Parts: sequence; structure tokens; C-alpha cells
Amino acid sequence: MDVASSSILLPATFAGAVAIGATVAIERFGGRLGGVLGSLPTTIVPASFGFWAHSANPTDYQQAIAVVPAAMLVNALFLWSWQLLPSRLPRATMGRSLAMMVVASLAVWGTGAAALYVLMQRLDTVSPLWIGVTGLLAIVVVGLLATARHVPAPRGKRRVGVAALLSRGVLAAIAIYGAITLSSLGSPMLAGMASVFPAIFLTAMVSLWVAQGAAVPLGAAGPLILGSTAVCLYALLSAVLVPSMGVGMGSLAAWIGAVGLGSVPAAAWLRRPIPVPADT
Repeated sequence: MDVASSSILLPATFAGAVAIGATVAIERFGGRLGGVLGSLPTTIVPASFGFWAHSANPTDYQQAIAVVPAAMLVNALFLWSWQLLPSRLPRATMGRSLAMMVVASLAVWGTGAAALYVLMQRLDTVSPLWIGVTGLLAIVVVGLLATARHVPAPRGKRRVGVAALLSRGVLAAIAIYGAITLSSLGSPMLAGMASVFPAIFLTAMVSLWVAQGAAVPLGAAGPLILGSTAVCLYALLSAVLVPSMGVGMGSLAAWIGAVGLGSVPAAAWLRRPIPVPADT
């Protein structure tokens, strides 16, 4: 394997392994804590290594990584649809309900991604960092709204099969592989968007629904949105720190800062007492 291939395959393989761990955390610890753990800056880290390896200069790297928060906002809407839409879909068997939910949520993501791409083209003179900061603030608002009321977030009660676990990892690895490949071909903006394609979220929602019932993924959606602020923070901090500190120390500092400023406050917010409606 040559250096160019390894700089894509190794991050993609790592991302696949992380995707499996993320959804297992939701099943083991419940939607609230599991949602925060499942949205720690993980797959974005190997993706950022790949972006840096294939960037001609720091500006290319910043363009690829700084678009991540805006792309994550589309993912936040994708996740929120899993909390809002199931009760509004026509009554059907579990299999048909899940199929309708998958189609509807991907339609939400596709519409949002297309709108974001058009918007980014029109804002090509605006600094990617400012766009990233705007995306981060919007995700904080969506995350707070999605977790403001009581939504049951139980732990999984059934054991997930090996095939389901592997599917999560494979889809996540494909997404990161595609993102880094786009970066190496000179498409930093598309690479940043591809790096956060909701492969992990989609496989998590579907496999959790099938294995544990609808309550587990619905309860995890809000915490996943709020927890993903850490991914956005990693991207923004990495855009500044990696060019100045190097990919190793810069990524480590960005990860620590993202967890401290994103994951920890999110966990504290989710642990607050929430009144339970009388009819639940």
C-alpha cells in the first residue's frame, strides 16, 4: 500500500471502528449519556488527518474543515426529524414505518445539503471560519430545542447482531473514504460536507430501531444533536490550531478543547431535572 492510499484507507478504517463504538454506547448507557458519547469528535479526527495530508496549503485545509459545522447543521435537522416525524407518519407495521422514516429523514438531509451547497457557492467570498461559527451557533439552538422537553431515552434491552454492527462501521468508513478522496481531488468544500454525511447517524437510528424498538433512537436524537457541537468545535479549533501547531499537537489540542467546551456542557445540560408530562 502506497502512502497516498494509506492516508485514505487508515482514517476510513478507524472511522468505521469508531462508528460501531458510538452506537453501542447509546445502547449501553441510554440515549442521553450515550448520545453525548456517541457524538464525541471521533470520525472527524481521522478525516482531518486525511484533509491535511491532501491539502496543498493551510487555506485548503481550513476550507475543508471549517465547512463541517454548517454541514453538521444539516445533520442536526436530519436527527431532529427522527424525533419529530415518527408520530406524524401514517400508521403502519414496524417495517413500513421504519422505511418511511428512512426516506423522510434522507429527504430532509438531501434538501438541506443541496440548499447548503447553493448557499456556500453564493458565499464564496465569506471566510469559511465565519460560516462555521454560524453553523455551530445554529446547532446549539437546535440542540437546546430538541432537548428542552422530556423525551424518554431508555437503554437498549436486546443484543445487536454482528452484521448490524459491521454495517455501521462499513457505511461510516465509506463516508470518510469518500470525503478524503474528494479532498485529494481538490474539492475541499464537498469534502467537508461528505465527511459528515449521516452514515453513522442513519445506521445508528435504523439498527437501534430494529434491535431495540423506536424509543431508543427517538430518545437519542436530541442528545446526539447537542453533543455534535463538540464535532463543530473540533473543526473550528482544528482549522486554527493545526496550521500553527502541526497535525499531531493541533488535533490533540482541538479535541481536548472541543470535549471541554462542547461535550461536558452538553452532558451537564442533559443531566438537569426535566419535568415529566403527566400523561407519559
